[in-house]
Amino acid sequence: MLLPLLSVLWAGSPQEDPGFELRVQESVTVQEGLCVHVPCSFSYPGVGGSNSTPAYGSWYRIKNPKVGVLMATNNPAREAKRKNKFPFHLPGDPGAGNCSLSITDAQRGHGGNYYFHLDRGLMRHTYKSNRLTVHVRALTQTPDIRVKEPLESGCPSHLTCSVPGACDGAMPLTISWTGAALRAPELDLEASNSSEILLIPRPQDHGTNLTCRVTFPRVGVSTQSTITLNVSYAPQNLSIGICQGNCTELKYPGNGSSLPVLEGESLLLVCAADSNPPATLSWAQGSRTLGPSQPWEPGVLELPRVQLGHGSKFTCQAQNPLGSQHVSLRLSVVYPPRLLSPSCSWEGEGLHCSCSSRAQPAPTLRWRLGEGLLEGNHSNASWTITSSSAGPWANSSLSLSGPLGSGLRLSCEARNAHGSQSAAFLLLPGKPELGGGFVLGTVGGAGVAGLLSLCPCLIFFMVKICRKQAPEPAAGGKDAACTLGPLSQFLGLHVDPLCYLPAPITLIGPPSLLPLGVTSPSIRQISP
Repeated sequence: MLLPLLSVLWAGSPQEDPGFELRVQESVTVQEGLCVHVPCSFSYPGVGGSNSTPAYGSWYRIKNPKVGVLMATNNPAREAKRKNKFPFHLPGDPGAGNCSLSITDAQRGHGGNYYFHLDRGLMRHTYKSNRLTVHVRALTQTPDIRVKEPLESGCPSHLTCSVPGACDGAMPLTISWTGAALRAPELDLEASNSSEILLIPRPQDHGTNLTCRVTFPRVGVSTQSTITLNVSYAPQNLSIGICQGNCTELKYPGNGSSLPVLEGESLLLVCAADSNPPATLSWAQGSRTLGPSQPWEPGVLELPRVQLGHGSKFTCQAQNPLGSQHVSLRLSVVYPPRLLSPSCSWEGEGLHCSCSSRAQPAPTLRWRLGEGLLEGNHSNASWTITSSSAGPWANSSLSLSGPLGSGLRLSCEARNAHGSQSAAFLLLPGKPELGGGFVLGTVGGAGVAGLLSLCPCLIFFMVKICRKQAPEPAAGGKDAACTLGPLSQFLGLHVDPLCYLPAPITLIGPPSLLPLGVTSPSIRQISP
């Protein structure tokens, strides 16, 4: 391979003898260790004739005005007498007027002025008018590293290293390769000293450097080049990072993990993949494809408020032309207990109460009777508890028998790791003049406040029911005097009594079905 030549100045000289002319550029520059070819032609009287006398050309470097050092010749006799073998050659035929000069493995000492001399038979002529000046500079040329096939993970690829301007057939160069990719077991280490290597790249080789270093032994100079490997590979190391609530850093639960998330909490899912070229990322919930939260960030999925419907498998898929990979995460939506219509009813001579709750994880249910705690599946002569659970549901029933004191508080409580909820029932004394009766009502913090806010409505409701249930007017056409029931005293209501009601609540069973002289038992649930 030849170094591109500098601009050439062809010039004849009027000082030459008639018929003698040499055409060569005035100067040439070459770097240490490299090669250069200088085109040259000449003419002399009789050139092109039938004279069979051989023509010999020689190039001399001017050492001083009177002495020239022979650098190149095609004259075998003079070549044999040369003590110093310089890397200068005459590749052409001087007999045909070709005086071209080739310089291989240029060295600093080769710089200077040169002239051409012709010998043919008895004719000897030195072309001193048109001289060639050779400049030898420091080596700055770097090697070219060429990748013959695109670098794809697992596929063989050939890489070559060469120095532009280095001569073909000159003294062998010393070439060495260095780089992390060369540690691959598939690489033949003996080939690392060759101008061509076979590389089977891996994904981890992408972005690493590969260096080729070339040394010119004759000159003792070196040059090197480094390239960054661009290795294509399918998506790998796919991961999902999560950010719950006001987090400061992502957490990575791993493929196939189950993640508990509190209902109503915000959740950010960030999918990332290692691939080249970059993979296209997409999200799916179950079999349904989801759109990205932000089009410019397809790997980010944001759930501002987690709902029960989000409790399923979320899958992120990464795909590029070389393959695809997916990773999944199952969301388990957790939430505190929710009591569903707890109730009590009279069955025969006993009181039967039921309580159901749903939560995730499933709640535990327990009863409180007065100051006592009742839980699990237990029974004695006075009470029986039966509990069961299935999935997120928990159910419990309480049966009370025997005499019940008035003013007794009964409550059902559901609890899990995320909270609790309870419903309370209050056993109240019944109508005083009937004696022995009682009323059951429920109370709770928020429910009491709600009832207080609804007092006017309750009073109206009580009055209306009272008028329906009051006895016929006494003689004289007036309503019988009556008093407000005991729940008004419990709630702190102060109103003028119009009539008596067992309690401002919904009756369990119509009063007409109850024995006379017994206060109608009734139940009110007040949500906590």
